[in-house]
Amino acid sequence: MEKRRLGNTDLHLTELSFGAAGIGNLYRPVSRDDAMATLETAWQAGMRYFDTAPLYGQGLSERRVGDFLQGKPRHDFVLSTKVGRLLKPITDGTVPDNGFVDALPFSITYDYSYEGIMRSWEDSLTRLGLTSVDILFVHDLESGGFPRGAYQAHLDTFCTSGIRALQELKSAGRIGAFGLGVNEVSACINVLERVTLDCLLMAGRYSMLDRAAAGALMGLCQDSGTAMIVGGVFNSGILATGAKPGATFNYAPATPEIIAKVERMEATAERHGVTLANAALHFPLRNRVVASVLIGTAKPTSLKRNLDQFENAVPEALWPEMDKIALGA
Repeated sequence: MEKRRLGNTDLHLTELSFGAAGIGNLYRPVSRDDAMATLETAWQAGMRYFDTAPLYGQGLSERRVGDFLQGKPRHDFVLSTKVGRLLKPITDGTVPDNGFVDALPFSITYDYSYEGIMRSWEDSLTRLGLTSVDILFVHDLESGGFPRGAYQAHLDTFCTSGIRALQELKSAGRIGAFGLGVNEVSACINVLERVTLDCLLMAGRYSMLDRAAAGALMGLCQDSGTAMIVGGVFNSGILATGAKPGATFNYAPATPEIIAKVERMEATAERHGVTLANAALHFPLRNRVVASVLIGTAKPTSLKRNLDQFENAVPEALWPEMDKIALGA
């Protein structure tokens, strides 16, 4: 599998990479055997960049990813996790519901300070059972996840305090890059206007259907040398399943307008001899700012299906037509 350099860093990521939220029991329980089989499928296919986070299963995903990678030569893979949330043991027996089934018994505290980020990094290494990670993403530092007023306080804390932790870790060679892992374009712009980042992990906002990140944010990335890793290329399902009854767009039922766009995209893809999912996987990689496309799954069969799709080339003549549909032309 081909690799791309991550912005101005010394890291190189495979064009397709593994997102480990699913194996942290996102929405459904996943056995350890199935998690390991999915990771092994990714490895055998040549995927060498893996992304996880403390949030995923409240530590479960990090434990599983770490267990799998402990047997691999350290220089053979790139690993990222996230900071901004600290896990604390549950004392009252009530495990919070963060969308992960049978999550580990930890509560979550947000902390974007210097001390909080350092603690988060150290705790992640312990859960992973590894001595290093390559990339740290500041997780979910965006307005939609906090009550009014709290977001600005967290943003100020990170930009005046937490950023120093990431800079120090990189200067000391403990990490190779740092960035922001969010879903909101405005959150990326708010941070990039105040501090320099190596990369962004952007979910769902730079897809064949949703071009929210293609304007001002992409311009900022190009000007600053900030790379982008793209997740959510299927927009939670509809660009994989097509415009079928019950199709979801960004984790909600697709609207009639979205259904109509995807129907046109399906017909266009078919006319060019490719599938909708194949085109969706290839779309972000047309832009050299994008270093990798992150695929999140907990099933070896679905991962293999996506990998098989990706092997098929997409004709250049397809893209202008898809652009017109996405932009409403």
